[in-house]
Amino acid sequence: MSSFIGFAALAVESGLSMAHAVFMTAVVWALPAKVVLVGAIAAGNGIAAATFAVALSSIRLGPMVVALVPEIRGPRTRRWVLYMLAHFVAVTSWVLAMQEVRSIPRDFRTAWYGGLGASLILLNMMVVAAVYMVADVLPPSVSAALFFLTPLYFLTSLWGSARERAGHVAMVLGLLLGPLMAMVTPDFALLATGLLGGFAAYGFHRYSRRKKGVNP
Repeated sequence: MSSFIGFAALAVESGLSMAHAVFMTAVVWALPAKVVLVGAIAAGNGIAAATFAVALSSIRLGPMVVALVPEIRGPRTRRWVLYMLAHFVAVTSWVLAMQEVRSIPRDFRTAWYGGLGASLILLNMMVVAAVYMVADVLPPSVSAALFFLTPLYFLTSLWGSARERAGHVAMVLGLLLGPLMAMVTPDFALLATGLLGGFAAYGFHRYSRRKKGVNP
């Protein structure tokens, strides 16, 4: 909810209507993709460029779906159900599912995850609408502070859900490299940070496993 408060504040400042922002929450759902889309709209990019940018930002969801599907699929689960549930995959639902799904009987896991995903989407549609209703009375300093809820949410949730030390290393490197890359190559700062930090964290992971005598 805190991250969608930040998104709604961004959408308000970018000139989107409440209907547009609520609709995006339902059909795009993953927050980084919506932020990219709002940025593309604000920059005046065409449909093709905006579509490509949103698709590129959502590639990271592929491995998350691959990791989650074996956990929620039952012996009689139909494929179309899994396709439908893939829409709900985002950081929040994925983190919660990976933490809790093994305590759910396998025959009920798809229903459980469907309820989780649908509840999150409906709740945050209401959050976005509520922010629009009070946006005109919020002081500018409060609106600006709301922007920071989104990155803080992602950082804390991913930090808590990381199963390998390499995940923590990647996040720390991202925080350190981000400002540096913004000065060195502003146009490609995010991409450069992700590549350098990701490869460095992967190297750390392989080194630590080799040091423990585990085949990387």
